[in-house]
Amino acid sequence: MDSIDRQILQELQDNFPLKEKPYEVLAERLQIPTEDLWDRIQRMIDEGVIRRIGASVDSRKFGFQSTLAAVSVEPELVERSAEVIGRFHEVTHSYLRDDVFNIWFTLIAIDQKRIEEILEHIRSSLSIEKSKVLNLPVKHLFKLDARFSVSRGP
Repeated sequence: MDSIDRQILQELQDNFPLKEKPYEVLAERLQIPTEDLWDRIQRMIDEGVIRRIGASVDSRKFGFQSTLAAVSVEPELVERSAEVIGRFHEVTHSYLRDDVFNIWFTLIAIDQKRIEEILEHIRSSLSIEKSKVLNLPVKHLFKLDARFSVSRGP
């Protein structure tokens, strides 16, 4: 990763232009051809440096409800469980954990009723007991603005 890559990462995190052609604006700002910007971003995606580029909105301000959920499934059911959980567009992301509750995921839905419907569908699809599904809604929100320092490596 060179200094231009580091500048690209910094701009993507801190100063993404809300324009009709944002990548052209970024390329101009960085004084590199747009094609070079695209190539560098794609390479960083391919290498796993960049996992996602997208907006992060506060769903609560739109009236949506969210929850952290977890299921406890046998190891042989992990793949199928991930498939079932991933079918819902309300699931924003999920994690495999080495614990009794081994699949954790977040849900953002129109209301609490919809969250409960999704969790019940997951439970019934996987034929697991109600006690093996956790619904952990937010009681008090602590929001961190995580920004990653794009410093020089060793």
